[in-house]
Amino acid sequence: MKLAFSTLGVPGLPLPEVLRLAADHGYHGVELRTHPEEPVHLGLDLGQRADVAAEFKASGIELLGLAGYVRVAAPGDDEPVLTELRALLDLARDLGAPFVRVFPGGSVDGATDQSPEEADATAARRLGTAAEYAADIGVRVLLETHDSHRTGAAAIRVLGPVGHRQVGALWDVMHTWLGGEQPSESYAALAPHLGYVQVKDIASPEDTTPLALGAGVLPLGEVVEVLSRHNWDGWLCWEYEKRWYEAAAPLPDLLDTGREHLARLLTESA
Repeated sequence: MKLAFSTLGVPGLPLPEVLRLAADHGYHGVELRTHPEEPVHLGLDLGQRADVAAEFKASGIELLGLAGYVRVAAPGDDEPVLTELRALLDLARDLGAPFVRVFPGGSVDGATDQSPEEADATAARRLGTAAEYAADIGVRVLLETHDSHRTGAAAIRVLGPVGHRQVGALWDVMHTWLGGEQPSESYAALAPHLGYVQVKDIASPEDTTPLALGAGVLPLGEVVEVLSRHNWDGWLCWEYEKRWYEAAAPLPDLLDTGREHLARLLTESA
């Protein structure tokens, strides 16, 4: 398995510094949080996009994917969602990213009058519409286990009906665990669709402040073990949510120990 980290852990850091961190600390790739407050966002012109792609190529670090904020199950009209998703796919094509991340974004705990069945159908319809465009440009859309669809069982209620190779899953191990799934259950649900895996660690279900990998309660060893047992050889991406927790320790100080922890888990699982 190859190791990456998300720029959610180094909010606003210029791309050359992000790539230097990855190279200096032994990571193979970077997931770019794609948001207007970050250096890489949907507003980049073609020249800027070419510069980003060139910086990755020169660094030897792979661009794992773009972590966008499209919410495919959100109530409302389809077209604004599809327009944003196509823009995200275009950016990924221009930068050379193989994946884009989208959120479900359906109603949580009855916050709207949208039923779970309506959310499933909405997300599947939009992802199905986007799938052919994604196929044409060689980018894969990954639905993250998050918010209204935080478990593998919930995600496949969308991915199953879509049934297209260009639409898959991003397994966020915190959300499936918070949703009550064991790693073996999450993997069994997501395996036919799995793009890559986001790892992290937290103190408890009540305190999700990001911690160094191995310092919290998430079953990272079990996750790596089940992936290894099934000979899965994709990406493990550390999503350290520094952007949402300003008091959390700086990610650069933790990158070495995080890589060592994941390497140890991989060795033990082998």
